[in-house]
Amino acid sequence: MSVDVTEIGSIPDAWTRRHLLGLEDLSREELNIVLDSAEMFRDATDDCTRKISVLAGHTCANLFFENSTRTRTSFSLAMRRLGGDTVDFASGSSSMSKGETVIDTAKNIEAMGISVVVCRHRTPGTPHLLANNLRCSVVNAGDGPHEHPTQGLLDILTIRQRRGTLEGLTVALVGDIQYSRTARSNIWGLKKLGAHVIVCGPATLVSPMWRELGVEVSHNLDEIIPRCDVLNLLRIQFERQSTRPFPSVREYAHLYAMNRQRMDRAKDGVLILAPGPINRGVEVTTDVADGPQSVILEQVTNGLAVRMAVLWLVCGASIREAE
Repeated sequence: MSVDVTEIGSIPDAWTRRHLLGLEDLSREELNIVLDSAEMFRDATDDCTRKISVLAGHTCANLFFENSTRTRTSFSLAMRRLGGDTVDFASGSSSMSKGETVIDTAKNIEAMGISVVVCRHRTPGTPHLLANNLRCSVVNAGDGPHEHPTQGLLDILTIRQRRGTLEGLTVALVGDIQYSRTARSNIWGLKKLGAHVIVCGPATLVSPMWRELGVEVSHNLDEIIPRCDVLNLLRIQFERQSTRPFPSVREYAHLYAMNRQRMDRAKDGVLILAPGPINRGVEVTTDVADGPQSVILEQVTNGLAVRMAVLWLVCGASIREAE
């Protein structure tokens, strides 16, 4: 369906959130608003390649206190595709090295006329702290191992595009569940949209306590593969681990890497997702990552669409509230 950019109009009445801090607090209706809006923007911008001026005059500040390439670039491109401006913040070259606090840094940047702050920080809850202290909108781009809402949304959007619905699907999140913020956001979003979620990985990374969130826990990938409609292969978060959670990368790959032999036992049409950057040969082999069931590059394009939708929605809610 072709979307006339002049018909995009204002944000849906049901969307009232000035911030996007996680998927845990979003309702099923709100999740669908973001997904539907992302579809609209992907269509309106010819797969996120064309600019439209729905946020002209607005500026997004990327406050990234952890290294990032894909997410930061995606947010920057998303804001520019919407006709807005972006400014990037590098903590290593800022006054924070002199003792300035996160809140003071954010408030000084906000005073330059910022509409929305996109924050990534190693400490869980930092975006929530900023949302409580800033007048502008705040979007969580990853807070420690807590949540990464736009990654969860783009994963879910990719599945919905291919399957039409999440209802009744079995989706396995495989790998580093303990340290993965992507896993948490996926769990909240997938369950609210009707999917059955399995978390699978070594016992050192997948505690039985995950069952308290209403998901199935497994430590044997080969047992669950025939039941899965979607396999989301999560990167091992070595940078967040104080001790090695398994004897060797080679052993992990032997037990949990998605390879051709495992694909032969999977359902016809199984989808392979992986939030980048992937570790080829660790979570997934090259033939699978580049194979016909892989939607990894579709996830990247959908990341732009989702972030366009989120920026439009939170800025629109702020404008509506100010009026």
